[in-house]
Amino acid sequence: MVTVGAPTPGDREAWAGLYRGYARFYEVPMTPQVLDTVWRWTRDPDHPLCGRLARDDAAGVVGLMQFRAMPSPLRGAEVGFLDDLFVAERARGRDVGRVLLEALRGEARQHGWPLVRWITRDGNYRARTVYDRCATRTDWVTYQLDVTEPALDADG
Repeated sequence: MVTVGAPTPGDREAWAGLYRGYARFYEVPMTPQVLDTVWRWTRDPDHPLCGRLARDDAAGVVGLMQFRAMPSPLRGAEVGFLDDLFVAERARGRDVGRVLLEALRGEARQHGWPLVRWITRDGNYRARTVYDRCATRTDWVTYQLDVTEPALDADG
């Protein structure tokens, strides 16, 4: 049986292994400093980022998710934002992603969020299959402004 709960100090190594896998999937370099920072955030009750781990009775820690509140000005309310969700390869196909998303639904209700949003890579078909069963795909297109690039001139 898979359960979801807050990380404990003893979960650090298992969490870090999962988070490294998540970073590899998205081709983002991972450093010890980033791991330390994100771990600290997920354990700090005063930080907006919340962390949860999925545990399997037989296999231990098999998944992670990290989420937070996000203002929705058009609603005049906070909604939830799921930053990270990752399931260990050994546990895929065993409903861990759905269990994590259902736990997120409960977290959202506790916080009074009317919805939770997230983004994923277009080609992340395996995860999108789970997401399509659990949530509604929106028609929003995501952009990212790289602030390290030079400014565009008025003509674009």
